[in-house]
Amino acid sequence: MEMGKKAKRNPFISLILSTKIPKIALAIGLIGSFITTLIGLTIPLLTREMVDGFSVESLNTFLIVAIILVFILQAVIDGISMYALAYVGQKIVARLREKMWFKLLRLPVQYFDQHTSGETVSRVVNDTGIVKDLISQHFPQFISGIISIIGSVIILFIMDWKMTLLMFIAVPITVLVMVPLGRRMSKISRSLQDETASFTSNVQQTLSEIRLMKASNAEQTEEKKGASGIEKLFTYGLREGRIFALIAPIMYSIVMIVIVIIIGYGGIRVAEGSMTTGSLVAFLLYLFQIIYPITSFTMFFTQLQKAMGATERIIDILKVDVESGQNGIDMDISNQGLRVENVSFSYSEDEMVLKHISFHVNPGTMVAFAGPSGGGKTTMFGLLERFYEPTSGNILIGDTPINELSMYSWRKQIGYVSQDSPMMVGTIRENLCYGLEDRHDINDDRLWEVARMAYADQFIREFPKGLDTEVGERGVKLSGGQRQRIAIARAFLRDPKILMMDEATASLDSQSEGIVQQALTRLMEGRTTFIIAHRLSTIVNADNIIFIDKGQVTGSGTHQELVQSHELYREFAEQQLT
Repeated sequence: MEMGKKAKRNPFISLILSTKIPKIALAIGLIGSFITTLIGLTIPLLTREMVDGFSVESLNTFLIVAIILVFILQAVIDGISMYALAYVGQKIVARLREKMWFKLLRLPVQYFDQHTSGETVSRVVNDTGIVKDLISQHFPQFISGIISIIGSVIILFIMDWKMTLLMFIAVPITVLVMVPLGRRMSKISRSLQDETASFTSNVQQTLSEIRLMKASNAEQTEEKKGASGIEKLFTYGLREGRIFALIAPIMYSIVMIVIVIIIGYGGIRVAEGSMTTGSLVAFLLYLFQIIYPITSFTMFFTQLQKAMGATERIIDILKVDVESGQNGIDMDISNQGLRVENVSFSYSEDEMVLKHISFHVNPGTMVAFAGPSGGGKTTMFGLLERFYEPTSGNILIGDTPINELSMYSWRKQIGYVSQDSPMMVGTIRENLCYGLEDRHDINDDRLWEVARMAYADQFIREFPKGLDTEVGERGVKLSGGQRQRIAIARAFLRDPKILMMDEATASLDSQSEGIVQQALTRLMEGRTTFIIAHRLSTIVNADNIIFIDKGQVTGSGTHQELVQSHELYREFAEQQLT
């Protein structure tokens, strides 16, 4: 939590420093910027010499060559400096995105229950992009601008202090105008970032459920929702544009007034003979070297406000505690019984989902959770998989609490086959091997073997590309039964000690169900198996059926025992099995 303390002191700087800035590239960039600016400061002086000694006959070849060389040198060093600073900006944002991505992958499921994926994506992509723009573009301009202003002001005071003081009339006017506009810009920028995250979230949600949207004839509903989001972004964008539209003309007017005053006063001085024409030209060139950076400062401070807003949100993600059990013990759970002792759980403080659940499971047996929908069966699965931690009570494997095992060790020994069989975009091969450390060492013979055990080999061979067939987003190119069999083959490949099945045949047609049921029966042999039962026909042979109703165990035993002793279970059995 050390980072959290630093973040409170200075969130933006603390976060940037935590990315290990490439110091050599930064030094090259800043030194190059410094040299470029210093070289730029010599140009007006060389111009003065050329103007004051100007005639076609007496053109000073050496002076012209010197000016050309200065321009070339400035361009080369400026190019190197800009590239070095762009490298620094890109490196910082890459490390920032890396930190966020690694953190997101290790956050508990509960975090994603509370935050939409689109919003989180926006934080990783858009907010870090704002920080990158500040570091690689606006910050270098700010540094070189300060050097340019300081150098120009010093030279101008040496050249002519009266005219320099006249120029400073513009400073308080500029500050009075820019400070309130900057504050307003800050608020609008943060609102725009939040609205962008919200809009990204809505777009992603709609596109990921495109079939539901079309099947529900919801095009118009989504049109309105999308149009509303676009309108909000448009409104905030216009507000931002309005402030830029105020800043640019005001700055331009102030600059023109100062230039007119300087030219007028300088012209009088030249006419009087107290100032040379070359000095007036040099003075004006230095004036531009002051004015240009000042106008870019407004962009820098606007971007700085945006980046600070983005930083707050990035830090919010980085401060969330990762899943517990990242560094627990590595333990083989073969032939170990599992005990749930007085476990209670709530997603929020308002309502307990599970209340004082206790049961014991012998190794190699089949245990089924039955009960009304919403009773807590899926939540119990979530606790066994360690997606959530119990609010109170313990879950033990043998005599060891499961939260003492490393998350990696625990989950690699659990096979999970769910009702919807989620799949990643990619090929059948990639989905079978997904998450396995030694996936590159698994040969095709082994993949065909597990496919055969899951009765999946026949339909895979029918595809022209076989194991290299693309499954589409969330496996949409495969049927439900095909996805289930690939999920079962994936479980065979992992050879899990504990098998968890969320009624894997509930949504299949009778032909697919028969095949999948055979594959599941084969998969369950010799393993401790937990099943969530929606249909009692699939669990009548279970060694133990635990009936969960309203978050409590109201009965347990074999099918026959529960039919005799549990009224609600008997009703379920009469409805479904007769």
